[in-house]
Amino acid sequence: MPDPQKPGPSASDDPLYDELLELALEAARRAGTLLRDGRPADLGVAATKTSPIDVVTEMDLASEKLITGFIAEHRPDDGFLGEEGASVAGSSGVRWVIDPVDGTVNYLYGLPSWAVSIAAEKDGETVVGVVAAPMRGETYRAVLGRGAFNNGERVHHRPAPPLSQALVGTGFGYLAERRAAQADVVRTLIPRVRDIRRGGSAAIDLCDVACGRLDAYYERGLNPWDLAAGALIAREAGALTGGRPGEPASHELTVAASPAVFEELQPLLDELGAWHD
Repeated sequence: MPDPQKPGPSASDDPLYDELLELALEAARRAGTLLRDGRPADLGVAATKTSPIDVVTEMDLASEKLITGFIAEHRPDDGFLGEEGASVAGSSGVRWVIDPVDGTVNYLYGLPSWAVSIAAEKDGETVVGVVAAPMRGETYRAVLGRGAFNNGERVHHRPAPPLSQALVGTGFGYLAERRAAQADVVRTLIPRVRDIRRGGSAAIDLCDVACGRLDAYYERGLNPWDLAAGALIAREAGALTGGRPGEPASHELTVAASPAVFEELQPLLDELGAWHD
């Protein structure tokens, strides 16, 4: 008979989560190695998406194929949602949300801030997140309810400063009208914070919030594959994530920050119109 004084197993103890984490870590490791070591010297644009500056390279495609192929070998009934076109419904209740190269423009130019982002959802909830940043030599991971880690060491958000002393990360879209609107928000926001950083990889920015390297991060226009893994890692590091006040992070707006900074920054971004063009 179970002891009523002892708590029962939590959902985070589910052995499925361990399996999903191990697959995500290995898939991200393999893709990161491919991208780092296999990058052609003459890498060029394979296609464009929303605009001529929203690019995909042959390595994005190769990375996504590697990741989906590896996971499907082990879990053939799972679903997939990938930036470069992977879309499979699946029948297991598990869906993988994949950005094979987060920070493609950085990767194209040979800048080091790019990552492989892999999240696993169970019945619509993100339960595992892995972000591998090979040029940093770092892999961030989280399992729902178990905390966040960088290269195996637990991480936590930075103690919250006043908003006026907060270092804030952001990003910009690819459509000219959106970029202009985002620039207006930055122009108003920058005198109210310590400074603003634009790294070029949403997944890394979210992990930098988790690791205490940024006090906050916000962006409009993120897709599920941009934020799924990194947002879980940030939350498991004690940060808050959301969109407009009372709403979850979404394409409209994503905000992640240590709790006290979040409470100031989220309504300010809403007031400044960071959620619309």
